[in-house]
Amino acid sequence: MTSHSHRKLRAAAVVCAVAVVAGPAPAAAWATAGGPPSAAAVAPSPDPFAGVPADEIGDRAVTATQSATSLRMTGRVVTDGQPVDVDFAVDDQEQCTGRMRIQGGTAELRKSDDITYLKGDEAFWRASLTSQDMPEPQIDATIELLKGRWLKIAPGQAGSDDLGGVCDLKSLLADLGEDDGEPRGLTRGPDAEVDGTPVATLVKKEGDETTTVSVSQEGKPYIRKMVSTGGDEPGSVVLSDYDKPVEVKVPPADETVDLSRLDQGTSA
Repeated sequence: MTSHSHRKLRAAAVVCAVAVVAGPAPAAAWATAGGPPSAAAVAPSPDPFAGVPADEIGDRAVTATQSATSLRMTGRVVTDGQPVDVDFAVDDQEQCTGRMRIQGGTAELRKSDDITYLKGDEAFWRASLTSQDMPEPQIDATIELLKGRWLKIAPGQAGSDDLGGVCDLKSLLADLGEDDGEPRGLTRGPDAEVDGTPVATLVKKEGDETTTVSVSQEGKPYIRKMVSTGGDEPGSVVLSDYDKPVEVKVPPADETVDLSRLDQGTSA
């Protein structure tokens, strides 16, 4: 597991926000969102990774993380120079629920039974629609139509694949360990804590970039946090709520607008 692998998982959070704003994700970079794990932790006794090489700990962490039935991802990304905050939960049944903040606006995303729902405030919709070169009068009319309501997107409709893919946990994690051809070179740093959980820290340095990966020392060796400093993609992502049910509240029908009827100005 190298820093290339780490970037793939960080990119999953980018998808959550960018797919909403502009369809397929463009080139994106991470902004710093929190520092490395707390260093004042006491490792469990006995240490589950005693005598285990750092690269092997990384392999175990990848395998465990890819086996998860659900997780929650929080972090900050930057796309087109704009910071995007993401808080998103997803399971292996392609159910998801989350919130994001971009360009001063806030949006919520939910998916249940193959239907995707998206709700944003005025600032979010204006930024999103402007990025798609929509004429100003049409933007104003669309924002008025969607005020306080959810955009409902069914399979096969425009954007359904991009948005629906956000909720495909297996796809989000599939590439995490596919770096067998790259040099390894992880080293183990001081033990620490992430949200009260003792973790082993794995460090990878490539040029100016340093990536620190925190691996749980309790239960399964899940990846709990990744922090990257220096380089072109500094930033942070925290993974939590592994294997916990993802509860998605489906919006009432009278609070939705079907994507196919936007131009008609009528609700679904």
